[in-house]
Amino acid sequence: MQAKLKIAIQKSGRLSEKSLALLQECGISFNLGSNTLRTESHNFPLELLLLRDDDIPAYVSDGVADIGILGENVVLEKGYPLEIVEKLGFGKCRLSLAVPRATHYQGLSDFAGKRIATSYPKILGTYLRVAGVEAEIHVISGSVEIAPSIGLAEGICDIVSSGSTLLSNGLKEVEEVLTSEAVLVAKPHLEGEKRDIFDKLLFRLRAVRRSQHNKYILLNAPQDKLDQIIAILPGLKSPTVLPLAEEGWVSVHSVIHEDDFWEKIDALQQAGAEGILVVPIEKMLI
Repeated sequence: MQAKLKIAIQKSGRLSEKSLALLQECGISFNLGSNTLRTESHNFPLELLLLRDDDIPAYVSDGVADIGILGENVVLEKGYPLEIVEKLGFGKCRLSLAVPRATHYQGLSDFAGKRIATSYPKILGTYLRVAGVEAEIHVISGSVEIAPSIGLAEGICDIVSSGSTLLSNGLKEVEEVLTSEAVLVAKPHLEGEKRDIFDKLLFRLRAVRRSQHNKYILLNAPQDKLDQIIAILPGLKSPTVLPLAEEGWVSVHSVIHEDDFWEKIDALQQAGAEGILVVPIEKMLI
């Protein structure tokens, strides 16, 4: 009987949908009902466990799951000996300190001797200790934003995405403690068949991730401008160059990273490139 790799993901919340979408883009299919907590893929040796985000580190550490997708902030707060294998580029947020909007905030030292409500006492405690600030950390598991308005604390430390929740609760962000995103974690020292399955999954995942950040570009270029255009477009090894029916012209194919996209396009047009086509990449294997 073939071994199955067990992966834990968030059953609901901001990472759940994108975690499932990532697995689907890797060609892995699941039958999911509305109350499904465990299911197996029918086309890849992977078993899916849908859990509370906060429980995933313990499940992976204990070997109930082999790998997991969750927020980096949760990994750091729980402190289990897990390997962060890959940052996944979605679910980006920050853990920040915030105070009531009317507060005249001058710096981190303003929190000295004050009460800070948070669900992240370990991360916050380390941050304050390194900064040399002594404050009282009040641990609460939810609705952190209301703590100042009910007199529980003078400030909070909580996850911020857009900042709209802080705004609606009369708070302002004053210090960034940590940046976070979804990460793939694994129990160290996976071996045997499970290691082989994990390596195959990781190969697929990285191919999908690379495709999301690159575009395939095709353009027509005059032969006498080819060297200049190739200098702008170094492909994975070098651009592909094909002759066109019209004498003195070639077709150039390459890949551009999204961070350089518009700058490269401008440079190509100035160098004489014409008929530029940009195509999304579904998978990128290197």
